[in-house]
Amino acid sequence: MNLLTVLPLTFVMVAGPQILSAIFLATSADWRRNSAAYVFGAALSITLVVTIAYVIGGGGGSGRDDPSDGIYIAIVVLLLAAMVHTYLKRAESEPPKWMGKLQDAKPRFSFTLGFLLLGIFPTDILTSVAVGSFLANKGDPLWHCLVFVALTLLLLSLPAIALLAFGERGQAFLPKARDWMNDNSWLVNEVVLALFVVITAGNLV
Repeated sequence: MNLLTVLPLTFVMVAGPQILSAIFLATSADWRRNSAAYVFGAALSITLVVTIAYVIGGGGGSGRDDPSDGIYIAIVVLLLAAMVHTYLKRAESEPPKWMGKLQDAKPRFSFTLGFLLLGIFPTDILTSVAVGSFLANKGDPLWHCLVFVALTLLLLSLPAIALLAFGERGQAFLPKARDWMNDNSWLVNEVVLALFVVITAGNLV
């Protein structure tokens, strides 16, 4: 099933500053409203990009030939180069400066962050376009794209869900997870890139 092929890309969508931002917002003072605004902003941008890619890609027609293997090869080469660059610069790797503002974030800022981070962040926009165009190319219905969006949003919501479900234990765990990801941001980036390489290489095979 083509939908099952693209669902692993939801982890690519959220790994990195996306899930780290969700954790920061879940540990902020107004965490309920901030988390909801962040996920809502992400929902709008991801849905928009995926739908546009789907419509341009064929809109669920009868299915067409796959894109040229040359495109996939070029993507793999670029991703491998990015992995090498990330590894070489690991000692200089620091989280973006705007993350320092998340502890005191307001819902409006959280909404904007979710919209922009999940909509125009390089790996995310590339992933959303790939999913929309792939499913359209295979002749799958638009609602398959929405399943991809829904799973991505569920992953983004996990920090807030952890607080709701586990209470004080969630409150104790999230700062530790936040600090670890903050200190190992380069490793998180490497995992994201490696997963993207595996999935893209799988399309070649």
